[in-house]
Amino acid sequence: MRSVSPLKAGLAFAIVLGLWHFCWAVLVVIGWAQPFIDFIFRLHFIDPPYRIGAFDPATAALLIGITAAFGFIIGGALATAWNWLHRKDAA
Repeated sequence: MRSVSPLKAGLAFAIVLGLWHFCWAVLVVIGWAQPFIDFIFRLHFIDPPYRIGAFDPATAALLIGITAAFGFIIGGALATAWNWLHRKDAA
């Protein structure tokens, strides 16, 4: 079994989570976030309890940066765990 690069896995997770939250920020900017989140809540049989606030670029950058950093940590940790569980002497 091939090992997984913790750096590459971390970058992949960082990109996915960062892009996911970038898309959310775009929805907020264009005014589609409220209908979208209301729709998601209703799909789960929940009355929408939240109101989307005004867009703030600094908050959006912080959201994207923190989630990307979190993705990097999680991706690296998962790759490290994978490599540890699949090392040759573990069998």
